[in-house]
Amino acid sequence: MEAIELQQNVEKALAEIRPFLESDGGDISLIAIENNIVKVQLHGACVGCSVNQMTLKSGVEMTIKKYAPQITEVINIDA
Repeated sequence: MEAIELQQNVEKALAEIRPFLESDGGDISLIAIENNIVKVQLHGACVGCSVNQMTLKSGVEMTIKKYAPQITEVINIDA
């Protein structure tokens, strides 16, 4: 898969999960994709949320892997 196609698939996954984050006062941005690791940044209420790591792993990572199975991990980059 080309880098552009990979990025588009990751963006599609984020678009799918974004409404759930926004409903809780948060958001997410794609920072980079390097060596099949997606780097994202959580915003708003997601930053201080006690369950943001669970959201990142079970929600965001699972959804991204559905669109881009070669992704091995999703990590949050603090601001």
